[in-house]
Amino acid sequence: MKTKLFFCLLLLLSFQVGISYSQKSLKKITVSGYVKDGTDTPVANAIIIVDGEKTAFFTNDKGFYKARINQGSSSIGVLTQTSGKVEEPINGRGRIDFRFEGSVPIQVTGKADPEDEAVDMGLRTAKKKSLTSPVDVVDGTKSKYASYNNIYDMIKNEVPGVMVSGNSIRIRTATSINASNEPLFVVDGVPVNTIDNIVPQMVKSIQVLKGSSAAIYGMRGSNGVIVISLLKGSDK
Repeated sequence: MKTKLFFCLLLLLSFQVGISYSQKSLKKITVSGYVKDGTDTPVANAIIIVDGEKTAFFTNDKGFYKARINQGSSSIGVLTQTSGKVEEPINGRGRIDFRFEGSVPIQVTGKADPEDEAVDMGLRTAKKKSLTSPVDVVDGTKSKYASYNNIYDMIKNEVPGVMVSGNSIRIRTATSINASNEPLFVVDGVPVNTIDNIVPQMVKSIQVLKGSSAAIYGMRGSNGVIVISLLKGSDK
């Protein structure tokens, strides 16, 4: 009888401990802080991860985040598309800041914002309002563009901010530090040496990048970048 009573008490105690642990796991705590890169620049649109898993929390344009997470979580971190992740043990802390090494490029997320316009920059896309230098965009699908004899005539007459002489193109205000004043050409995400083989009927859009907007291409973009997207079968 005593043995049976002992096992009943042990079972009841185990059940209570399980409930206590479950409640603790479900209880939420708030962790917040700032995320910056090695140049002391805020890292915006970085994903907050908890115990190695992505959450629905992101840093804002000042690099600040505030996340409600389970009390039983052991680690929190920040994940970027370009610079990997950094993590810290929580250890009961409510304020945890993060710092990446080096410069972290602009992060692009899947969060929908009707006021944001996506800009295809060849290597990646960015929100137009996040670019400090303007991006000139031309929609190449308009029927009038088919009347041009070649891509250079189309750019000369339709693309703002460029000077075209024959097959030579120069972007206005682009400062050359190379021997050539020619911009970098990027076609469907791939840098190319020439666009001679492109006809206007093939063009979906043309974008001109200069200044900080062209900085993602490094030295190659010092004279500006002309990004050309071609029509695909599904676009016709």
